[in-house]
Amino acid sequence: MRHPVFRLRAGALALGLALAAAAFLPSGSAGAADQYEWAALGDSYTAGGFVGDPQPALGDASRDGCDRTTNAYPDVVDRELAEFPPGKPVHLTNVSCGNATIANIAAVKQTPISPVQPPAGGWPAVDTQIKRAGLNAQTDVVTIGVGGNSLPFGGMLLKCLELGAGGKSCRDHYTNPPEGEESVQDKLARVQDEYIEMLAQVHQAAPDAKVITVGYPAVLPDNSSDCNRLSLSELGPITHADIDWLRDDVLKQLNSTIQRVTSFFGDRYVDVYSSSVGHDACQAAGTKWVEGLCGDARDYWPASLPGTLLNCGVIGKRVTLVHPNAEGHANTAAHVERAIRIALLER
Repeated sequence: MRHPVFRLRAGALALGLALAAAAFLPSGSAGAADQYEWAALGDSYTAGGFVGDPQPALGDASRDGCDRTTNAYPDVVDRELAEFPPGKPVHLTNVSCGNATIANIAAVKQTPISPVQPPAGGWPAVDTQIKRAGLNAQTDVVTIGVGGNSLPFGGMLLKCLELGAGGKSCRDHYTNPPEGEESVQDKLARVQDEYIEMLAQVHQAAPDAKVITVGYPAVLPDNSSDCNRLSLSELGPITHADIDWLRDDVLKQLNSTIQRVTSFFGDRYVDVYSSSVGHDACQAAGTKWVEGLCGDARDYWPASLPGTLLNCGVIGKRVTLVHPNAEGHANTAAHVERAIRIALLER
């Protein structure tokens, strides 16, 4: 049986053929250049991390510690657009970077933390993504997948893991936080403000671009009882009640925040959550589109997480920390490709 994303690809292909035909018609639009310019911005859910081959390749002097890979959705979409161009070629500039926050898109330089062959002294800081991508008046499309690290969702997940192992609730921890810790409501309010500022700066840098934001997939199950608390290849000792809370009060609210701000700017939001329900980290291999705390990854990816007790090597896995696998990126790619083709059709 073909992967469900290919049913979406059929619609996208039809759009591509329509655009190709339109390319032969005279036009006075801004599309006079010989190619479209697409910039992909985002965090590890965009960069890929452990799916596909590292890009740039291992040993390449231009490696920057951002862990972009060839099976991450920007590269998957890029290959589809190359095979079926939307009237003219699309040139991708992918500057997504693992661990990027909203601020790293337009306001603050980032110091990458890739565990893969870091140079002596660590990775040097990289410029903001809008500068690295060279956004300008000639940019046609910008896709952005960011927000999780600004909560930070990964940090909250590890806190839930720690507290769950001791029989405690991370919901209580974040609902009535200790001094120095934001409540989840304050985190989401801050993320909304940061996202507004970020999108304003993206539009200022690329005033004629169609901007597409990408939400996060269903990494947590609809039914928390699907999770085996003894399994590190799922969500480990995080309590079922905390899984429900993380899903409904954190992840869904983060997506709603991104969608709400995107709509305010008149931009297009790509929902990848709905299509990924039932493919979360607690499903069986072959069904899951998201790896668990420990999961399957390429050989170059580490099996332990420095500074923590998490060692996935003992179960023959690698540290994946609830990130999409190749199937998950393929699903996101199908939705993003369709959004890009529609955006270019509207230019």
